[in-house]
Amino acid sequence: MYSIGIDLGGTNIAVGIVDSHYHIIQKASTPTRAQRPADEITADIAALCRKLVTDAGLTMADIDFAGMATPGTANSDTGVIEYANNVPFFMYPMCEKLSALLDGTKVYIENDANAAAKAEAMAGAAKGVRNSVMITLGTGVGGGVILDGKVYAGFNFAGAELGHTVIEKDGRKCSCGRRGCWEAYSSATGLIAMTKDKILEYREKGAHTLMEKLICGDLNRISGKTAFTAAKQNDTAGREVVDMYIDYLACGIANMINIFQPQVLSIGGGICHEGDYLLIPLTERVFKEVYTKDRTPSTQIKIAELGNDAGIIGAASLGR
Repeated sequence: MYSIGIDLGGTNIAVGIVDSHYHIIQKASTPTRAQRPADEITADIAALCRKLVTDAGLTMADIDFAGMATPGTANSDTGVIEYANNVPFFMYPMCEKLSALLDGTKVYIENDANAAAKAEAMAGAAKGVRNSVMITLGTGVGGGVILDGKVYAGFNFAGAELGHTVIEKDGRKCSCGRRGCWEAYSSATGLIAMTKDKILEYREKGAHTLMEKLICGDLNRISGKTAFTAAKQNDTAGREVVDMYIDYLACGIANMINIFQPQVLSIGGGICHEGDYLLIPLTERVFKEVYTKDRTPSTQIKIAELGNDAGIIGAASLGR
């Protein structure tokens, strides 16, 4: 049993052939070139799918279905991408169009964060549990919720925008237009903003910070690693940023646990490469705040396991 998993992004399209054990046996990517018409992008997706099937020594008759993880609002009932930021799909009948280019192969679609959450539930950090939440810490804070083994998307397929819950009233401006969203504080973008503010604060005081040295004085060189790297070397300013970041992240995670009470809450994204340096203090702070802190069993907080393959694997599981 084989399926095709497609991870549609604004920069690249990743495609994989996935077996019944959720192992990727063939994988490749192609630039999205998102300024093009939607039909051209879809044709490129189909061509890459066909190439991978051939490279794997298979034919389209060996493929049970194809699934796509897409940004934005994906109506999994109608197969229509209703809206996708950064790619030109608006009320676009993706399943119908792509199926026609793949010899009638059944096609499914799902929001990319939801697909990643399903992948972790099927083959990653939440494997074997029925209720889980996944958050992804990237440019924003993505979220996916699995309830009783199924993706929760709301009545309009726009649910589980976990990053757009407010944790600081009238706080930092978020890309969505609100102020104080969790995303504005716990995304890599939010971490970079906090790092920049701290460097400027120390500059004004004429004080030394290793973070300034790490970026060679160029604020444009700040990354999500800057504060963590400095903190590990006992830099006071770096520790202040990391502590503040983990506090905000813990606040949002405690909210998610209080709402959903998942068996597993997994965290993905580049920041998770910090491993236990992030996870241990984060877990301690979360379980000082959650409603169920004095009860067992408790939610397990884990680092997501599938990395950049989560979109492909999640998409390839949509028909199962």
